Amino acid sequence: EITAHNLQVLENLVAYNAGQGIRLFRISSDIIPFGSSPVNRQPWDEQHAGQLARIGALIRSSGMRVSMHPGQYTVLNSPDRDVVARAVADLVYHDRLLEALGTGRESKIILHIGGAYGSKIAALERFAREYEQLGDSVLQRLVIENDERIFTVADALQVHRLVRVPVVFDNLHHALNRPDGARADPEDDRSWVAACRDTWQAADGRQKIHYSQQAAGKRPGAHSDTIEAARFLRDMDGLPDDLDVMLEVKDKNLSAVKCIHCLQPDGPITLLEQEWARYKYEVLEYAPDIYLAIRQLLKDKKAWPALDFYTLVEKAQGRTVLPGHAVNAAQHVWGYLSEQAGEQEKRQFARLLARYRSGESPIEPLKRFLLKIARAQGQPYLEQSLYLTRLL
Repeated sequence: EITAHNLQVLENLVAYNAGQGIRLFRISSDIIPFGSSPVNRQPWDEQHAGQLARIGALIRSSGMRVSMHPGQYTVLNSPDRDVVARAVADLVYHDRLLEALGTGRESKIILHIGGAYGSKIAALERFAREYEQLGDSVLQRLVIENDERIFTVADALQVHRLVRVPVVFDNLHHALNRPDGARADPEDDRSWVAACRDTWQAADGRQKIHYSQQAAGKRPGAHSDTIEAARFLRDMDGLPDDLDVMLEVKDKNLSAVKCIHCLQPDGPITLLEQEWARYKYEVLEYAPDIYLAIRQLLKDKKAWPALDFYTLVEKAQGRTVLPGHAVNAAQHVWGYLSEQAGEQEKRQFARLLARYRSGESPIEPLKRFLLKIARAQGQPYLEQSLYLTRLL
């Protein structure tokens, strides 16, 4: 059953986050198929009560804070009553799932204000009216954020003044859609974070903000593939220590762990060594010189060079893979697999490598073959390396 499968995936994700020290997690809106649609009349929260309770217990025991973010079609301030009705049903579904998991009021549902429909003032007032009609359980969870095109953080704060809804500050949306008179500098941004902080009550949990970085060469508002560690630390400088920072980034957990490590003043070098195991063959493929530099960096077992480590990884990822480097990395990985490989597998590796060298084939078929052999041999060290898992 799809719902049971989705819940199992959710449980796996929560367990992974707990193991990695990730304490802030956004749950997909698609866990329950057609969750807010009238076609789904199943009592899914009763049918899967045991699984939901198990996931909720893991969330609570790990100290994790979860949230949900309905999609762009959940528009509470639409002048179309049918659209509003569907939006309310969707919010009720999100609240129902968070309730079924046994989460508290600090687990929020984040929503954009919606469209302007010709008049921002009327649209804000319409949002406030519809907000006040929501059920108490949804009201206790709902928060709003500034968006990148229409409603600024000042507009969101105006809604708060009308109905006391907490406001999430989104830094990239703010950079693209600043209120009149707002300056493009860190001090001004911090003042808006502080203004949003005043909208959060103790029962709402810690103030939450959204943080992302603009993807180079893409449309304004597109999230970057990874969070640049040094820039992240600069942007966090001067902000309160008790913020919950939700990263919006393509590589998700990878950047989350990166930022967690970079914020730690100290830590066992084994944590960076575990990260190196994940990145090392990818770095070798991009930049053999940086591969050697990181190996040297991690030799000091009493140090905690988290920022230097991730900066070097990012520098490698910014390079273009040269064919010779790709061959070297593939041969390096094959060195761990060849001893247990059969003669047919050895011939296949040689054939795939030759095809890549000659330009007849891209590198992906060769990597898929290496991943297949790593799985067959039960070598999680290689299976879980980014060099191979980027294919998935």
